[in-house]
Amino acid sequence: MTRIGLISDTHGWLDTAYQKHFANCDEIWHAGDFGMVAIADELKNFKPLRGVYGNIDGYDIRSEYPETLCWKCEEVSVLMLHIGGYPPKYNPNSKKLIKELKPQLFISGHSHILKVMFDATTQCLHMNPGAAGKQGWHKIRTLIRFAIDGKDIKDCEIIELGSR
Repeated sequence: MTRIGLISDTHGWLDTAYQKHFANCDEIWHAGDFGMVAIADELKNFKPLRGVYGNIDGYDIRSEYPETLCWKCEEVSVLMLHIGGYPPKYNPNSKKLIKELKPQLFISGHSHILKVMFDATTQCLHMNPGAAGKQGWHKIRTLIRFAIDGKDIKDCEIIELGSR
């Protein structure tokens, strides 16, 4: 079983509470808009980190993290990009990638709206952890914690960090 801490849209600010909430996680996944390389460095010094760059990220982040990431976690195919939309309102790029790659889990950020929803037409679970940073229009900062056990995605927990 692999325990995942999912975060996005830190925009240069990282609440230290993530350490408590991700303490039992095996990996941290960041869905873009780190805001500064120090955020990525802090996360990867805490746990192994996978991430994609977001629209606000500069060359320092873009040189280390790709725009799109596709990999297998245990038996689950994962697709992550920052701007992706959500079922059934995917953007053209993510719609094409989902059709082509057929992931079981699609992760995006950008909207600052926390969503966990299953798309029956693609047989894919979509997760957007909302925004963990203080910039943006969201009112509550959020994270997601979940596990992948073989081919099962389970134990999904929504974590509220408080007001931005």
